[in-house]
Amino acid sequence: MLRKLLLVGVFAGTSASIPILYQSNPEGFHDLLQSAVQYDSAAPVKKKAISAPIAKVAKAEPEILPGRKVRLSADATGHFLGDFKLNGRRINAMVDTGATLVAMNLSTAKKIGIELEPADFRYKVSTANGDARAAAATIASLQIGRIAVDDVQAVVLEDTALDGTLIGMSFLKQLSKFEVEDGALLLVQ
Repeated sequence: MLRKLLLVGVFAGTSASIPILYQSNPEGFHDLLQSAVQYDSAAPVKKKAISAPIAKVAKAEPEILPGRKVRLSADATGHFLGDFKLNGRRINAMVDTGATLVAMNLSTAKKIGIELEPADFRYKVSTANGDARAAAATIASLQIGRIAVDDVQAVVLEDTALDGTLIGMSFLKQLSKFEVEDGALLLVQ
């Protein structure tokens, strides 16, 4: 029992340090952003993991605070879910500080007006569901509450590779602050 508790503590501490590491070295995270997807050429492909699948969950309402602040409560599994607006369309998504980019499946990309051709899927990524093809995209506007960020880099995967939408560091790094406090994720622009 003590061994399990120790492992959970190490995992929680490591997870909590991701935002702190970003704030102390944004250039390092920028380098990760640039290498998140590799061009599929004759050279060996370096794969990056993208979290998948995302469980289907009930929609979570963010708590809108004064100014440009939003608080997302953790669900029963400890994930931070909320209704975001991507290009004006409401999308339920999970905040994932371990994801370099915002990630979505092709159905969601079509829903928010991102047009892709089969040739756009020229990147190879590794997901929990196996290898998949991905396309780079830009979300014109990503909002939650009064927080709004324009031109957010994203990756689009096949529907079979990703079950939902992940809000990654390409959105979070553009905020002035994001932190976990009292079991909730506080986003500040």
